[in-house]
Amino acid sequence: MRNATLRQLKVFEAVARHLSFSRAAEELHLTQPAVSAQVRALQGHAGVPLFEQLGKKVYLTAAGEQLVVSSRAILERVQEAEEAMAHYKGVSGGQLNVSVISAGDYFFPRLLVDFAQRHAGVTLNFGVCNREELLAQLEANRTDLAVMVRPPENADTLAEPFAPHPYVIVAAPSHPLAGRKRIPFSRIAREPFIVREKGSDTWNSMKEGFGERIADLNIAMEIKSTETIKQAVIAGMGVSFLSAHTISRELRTHAITVLDVQGFPLMLNWFVVHRRTKRLPPVAQAFKNFLLADGARLVTRALEGPSRKRAAPAA
Repeated sequence: MRNATLRQLKVFEAVARHLSFSRAAEELHLTQPAVSAQVRALQGHAGVPLFEQLGKKVYLTAAGEQLVVSSRAILERVQEAEEAMAHYKGVSGGQLNVSVISAGDYFFPRLLVDFAQRHAGVTLNFGVCNREELLAQLEANRTDLAVMVRPPENADTLAEPFAPHPYVIVAAPSHPLAGRKRIPFSRIAREPFIVREKGSDTWNSMKEGFGERIADLNIAMEIKSTETIKQAVIAGMGVSFLSAHTISRELRTHAITVLDVQGFPLMLNWFVVHRRTKRLPPVAQAFKNFLLADGARLVTRALEGPSRKRAAPAA
């Protein structure tokens, strides 16, 4: 094992955690053949198989189970060393490790660019994932900061709101309810709903918005992709409950309209989250302060879009 590299251990740990080469490749932003090559090289150093495949499923061998424990210990020590060195680099020389739930990728890159313009020399390490993966990253100390709508309810994390997050009911502009005022729940419940899958952050927000009445909705389809849901709505297949941040482009082009449903929009918040005991590197602390100070204004500006900003002075 003397010739094993940190890269090989990192790739191996990701495969072991997911028990999937493809999911590890997606997380590490590598191709699946590249992941397989790193694991083969590590197995060569170990001299024993680390994985076995039974049918379509991948399992750790006994040797693999032992090595993953050692790998995680090594990677944690390396992470601690990197964090210690980051404090000497300060903000400008640091790397910002931050992850956000999928709805955030519609505006979050703009916030990162704004922050980087204020702090020359900052390196950005930015990931987009679902809530379950985000919580796993926090737990495993693979990200300094997490941005989400529904933070974990435990004493191990610190969550602070920094911007509003509205959810709305959307439809095609040609929908019979488009333009109607104060649509009651009894009427909207009869419409076919195209929704995100159960367990997703959007689904959980929808449960919060409708409460017990969610059981009365006419749910026609569950789709894992917000982009696919938007296309289905545009095609007239039904209505949907979506984050307002995910539809700003379609609103500007009049491809989608927001229905005036009683009780909506549902106003939640964006939170910046980190482990309570984590000693944030200066760049992560600076970014957290940036979100708390300017996040609401910048997120609202991103939601409004360029066309509305240009129109404001004329009004």
